[in-house]
Amino acid sequence: MAMSVRPFLMFEGRAEEAMNFYVSLFPGGKVADVSRYGPGEPGAEGSVKVASFSLGEQTVMCIDSPVKHAFTFTPSFSFFVDCGSEDELRRLAAELGEGGTVLMGLANYGFSRLFTWLNDRFGVSWQLNLA
Repeated sequence: MAMSVRPFLMFEGRAEEAMNFYVSLFPGGKVADVSRYGPGEPGAEGSVKVASFSLGEQTVMCIDSPVKHAFTFTPSFSFFVDCGSEDELRRLAAELGEGGTVLMGLANYGFSRLFTWLNDRFGVSWQLNLA
């Protein structure tokens, strides 16, 4: 079997909501597979045991952890998205930013004529760049 490397996002009850939100934002985004906790298993019945979805060419895995942790997502890991148009970047910034936190506002920072960095409402970090 060939080695694969994929981002892995651990949620505490919102994996399916986040996954469906993300695939709705990106053309061609799709949920590939979802396995759910059943009766008597460690996680809440029906929650995501493990799932995979794709955004562009990237496959992402996610779970709903049955264990509560003292940590969550940080901006030290982010999805970096090269957008093909200013309209696309502004749309993604508005939708991903709703209910989230802006880390770097939409502006020209010299390395990019239009860029923003934000945490979405699930705490996942996104850097949006005008390619």
